[in-house]
Amino acid sequence: MSAQPMTVSYNYREQLCVDSAPGPGTIVIFGASGDLTKRKLLPAIYALFERKLLPEKFAVIGVARTEMTNEAFQEEVREAMAANGDTVTDEFLAKFSYVAGQYTESATFEQLETELKRVSEEHGTEGNALFYLAMPPTMFEPIVKGLAEQGLLEEDDAWSRVIIEKPFGHDLESAVALDKSLKRYIKESQTYRIDHYLGKETVQNILMLRFANAIFEPLWNHTYIEKVEITVAEELGVEKRAGYYDKAGALRDMFQNHMVQMLSLIAMEPPAIFEADAYRDEIAKLISSIRPLEGQDLGKISVRGQYVEAVDSERPAVGYRKEEGVAPNSQTETYVALKLFVDNWRWRGVPFYMRTGKRLPKKSSEIAITFKPIPHSIFKPIRPKDFNQNVLLLRMQPHEGMGLSLEVKSPGSKLCVNTLEMDFSYSDFMQGEDIPDAYERLILDALLGDQTLFVRNDTVEASWRLFMPLLRAWEADLDNVPLCFYPAYSEGPKETNEILEGGSLQWRKI
Repeated sequence: MSAQPMTVSYNYREQLCVDSAPGPGTIVIFGASGDLTKRKLLPAIYALFERKLLPEKFAVIGVARTEMTNEAFQEEVREAMAANGDTVTDEFLAKFSYVAGQYTESATFEQLETELKRVSEEHGTEGNALFYLAMPPTMFEPIVKGLAEQGLLEEDDAWSRVIIEKPFGHDLESAVALDKSLKRYIKESQTYRIDHYLGKETVQNILMLRFANAIFEPLWNHTYIEKVEITVAEELGVEKRAGYYDKAGALRDMFQNHMVQMLSLIAMEPPAIFEADAYRDEIAKLISSIRPLEGQDLGKISVRGQYVEAVDSERPAVGYRKEEGVAPNSQTETYVALKLFVDNWRWRGVPFYMRTGKRLPKKSSEIAITFKPIPHSIFKPIRPKDFNQNVLLLRMQPHEGMGLSLEVKSPGSKLCVNTLEMDFSYSDFMQGEDIPDAYERLILDALLGDQTLFVRNDTVEASWRLFMPLLRAWEADLDNVPLCFYPAYSEGPKETNEILEGGSLQWRKI
């Protein structure tokens, strides 16, 4: 039975929108000359400006160590936007200014305070400030401390918020220490831990799909769902991130944040209302309900791998240990597969199969929810096992959208069964408009003071607590969790299938 595609029509009725516009404020970017700023933050700010989602009274201050004038920084902004395919106006560039200095020196924060006062008077930002720390985690505490000592985090007559990028610690101990150090200077209500996956349209739409459609929620449990597969595959290798990646690895880089958040959205209970505290309470409860890895046979539920040289001469790639900046005997995993269970009433016995890796066949992020097979066939002699199981597919990359497979009768006099693939793409729905980038949504939410899609400290600690037994086992190099190897651009280590019911099942093809 082959799967047949289906053309989907869209009902473009008048949309029901909940929309808010942020009040006046200044965005301060620490690490203004860095790659993240140029590739993601500046394009996101410009897109918000173009969509008229920024307040009229806003400004952007870049902070970095490189000495340059406001005009030179504005030219860098213009060049970064041109590389992104955007031509910016002088009106937009006039909102940008620059402060140069070391992140550990009080003089830098004194200059920043002066500049904040100036742009508040010139642009009417009313002293409100969103500080974006596009920096390595080692700089979080010094910068927050500098802001606090200069009085820039006080919220008497204006608001002050801080966005920090992952990783939020290297392990449970460092995550707790980081949170404790930050709380000396800033409140949890001012702290916005960003995970850009939570800003993707399909990830956000998981909640709408579940809780705004009566056809799904009654089936969203162990009675009807057989398994859930979550895949985040990357075609690229470590590129220029070897210095970070060889110390982190795939589990720290992807599982502890992006992937556990995706699992949580699929498995969480409905919050009483979609607002920050209620939503994040349910996320924390869900992560705490995942069966602890401590005490399990890790060799049966986990696989760690590392890519080696590609075998296809038409698609060459060196092995991980030959990458520039990687130790020649590195034990760092570039691939992880896990089988997890959520021990609560809804998900009793349903396996969550999760995998992520570099140098896989292509870039692909998806969640596949497989429903249980039909218990009986009335279409003799077609047996129940002859029917394909229904699969609900949620795609995050490279093309955001969703699909649903259904069993149908093929046209004709014979009783022929076929699989129909209903496919929805956000790019089609947007009718030629660009899909908003995840950073757009998250920066806008931070300006609005909405922490719903930002990670709370107890969630960070719960996810680290979950994965620490596995990290400790790998660091101890235990025999039951060996490092496996896979050729670049393959589907991953062959051992991966062993965690799918002892090899009796197969992963979805990437």
